[in-house]
Amino acid sequence: MPHDMDGVFVRVGGEWYYPPKFPDDAPLHSDGYISAFRIKNGKVSFRGRYVETPRFRANLAEGRQQFGNYRNPFTHDEKVRGLDATVANTAPLAHAGMLFALKEDALPYRIDPATLGTIGPHDFGGNYRSETFTAHPKIDPVSGEMLTFGYEATGLLSDDLFYYVIDRNGTVTREVRLKVPYVSVVHDWAVTQDHVLFTFGGYTTSMERLREGKVHWGWDKTKPSMVGIMPRDGDAKDLRWFRGPERCMMHTLNAVSEGDKVTLYAPFYDSNFFPFFTNVDGSPWDPSKARCFFRKLTFDLSSSSDTWEEEILFPQQVGDLAKMDHRFLTQPARYAFTFFSDPTKPFDEERAGNLRGRVSNSYGRFDMHTGEVESYFVGDTHTLQECSFVPRRGSTEEGDGYLIGTTSNLAELRTELVIVDAQRVSEGELARVILPFRGGPQVHGAWYDAEELPGLVEMPVGEGVVRADHAEAARYDANLFNGSGEGSDD
Repeated sequence: MPHDMDGVFVRVGGEWYYPPKFPDDAPLHSDGYISAFRIKNGKVSFRGRYVETPRFRANLAEGRQQFGNYRNPFTHDEKVRGLDATVANTAPLAHAGMLFALKEDALPYRIDPATLGTIGPHDFGGNYRSETFTAHPKIDPVSGEMLTFGYEATGLLSDDLFYYVIDRNGTVTREVRLKVPYVSVVHDWAVTQDHVLFTFGGYTTSMERLREGKVHWGWDKTKPSMVGIMPRDGDAKDLRWFRGPERCMMHTLNAVSEGDKVTLYAPFYDSNFFPFFTNVDGSPWDPSKARCFFRKLTFDLSSSSDTWEEEILFPQQVGDLAKMDHRFLTQPARYAFTFFSDPTKPFDEERAGNLRGRVSNSYGRFDMHTGEVESYFVGDTHTLQECSFVPRRGSTEEGDGYLIGTTSNLAELRTELVIVDAQRVSEGELARVILPFRGGPQVHGAWYDAEELPGLVEMPVGEGVVRADHAEAARYDANLFNGSGEGSDD
């Protein structure tokens, strides 16, 4: 374990505590679970807990699942309609010394960084007025400000998008209220030193759809992909919308403003990526169109055109959960890191199951300047989840640090943590931490140095092993069975 790492790798994902109410519910509706690998002095410890949202507590009290299809209140039991139904299962965030679990359908849920216990929803002193908060706020490495937004900001199906600036101390300093061309999943976005970019496309919803009992989103291939660009200090009148071909715009990497040109780097899909968000025309989901590539989109703000130029940077299909050296966000950057499937690598189907072609067996360092890709292969029975970048302490060079992420050992049904030198990924991992169980799925994770979370403490750790507080876990299990819900270590 690298001895210069002092911090925590936080993961947020979904894990059904009670089975879904309906078999066709989206997996994105599973209960939020936050876990953390605390690393210091070459040792590591682990803790994981459910995020105790009102939905989680209500289900615990009733002893069953009361919430229906994804983000559709008409399918919930009448007893819990009107209750905050978020599962807070998408991404972690640390800002102003606070730790949060995020999902874009509600306010952020504040988490105790020492225990991972749930403190509750946070509205930044009442000055954050959107009902929702993106899973992907951006921290400006220059100013330390957090830029963020919420879509469907004034309630179910609303076309309102509220944009906010929150300073390094957690105080809201700016609010701008905007409208979107059509209601869609505005999951991620991008910021530069001069502009903000709102990206979405394809996914649609309607009151008719919800009253029919369907999940919130469906895919409409006739809808254009959209990018809205506004000066960071602008207002609604300054927002300009650009239209493009069918694209699934889920996650971005970086963006840069240079004069009248704005350049967006993003791993976008050709079409619908999620099979559980079915096509509105009734056609079957087409996996051949769910292809993701690193793309470069260039916008000319001096032109009257409402389109953009698009370039695919690498022929390699990738996973869209890409990361960069976050110290270079909003600035010209060279490297991107993400997982992908390398079909030239071996896969032990006899031990790992019939999953060939559906595993992400490699991390890649993608060089935007040279077009070179250097890769790390995790093994012939494993599949990787999203990695995060850890800067090497004392270094200011872009990309100098580590990649950290979890991998599922499909043969032995357990989770493992891998750490790779980000400058020499092909040399293999520096360390691998073996958990004695299979951890919950991850949507997003992030690394935070100890200085970013003053409440972070050292968790118990033995020499060379991962330890869990079994007594505390046993107390929690007992509380779950008797319905008290007190405590939440898992």
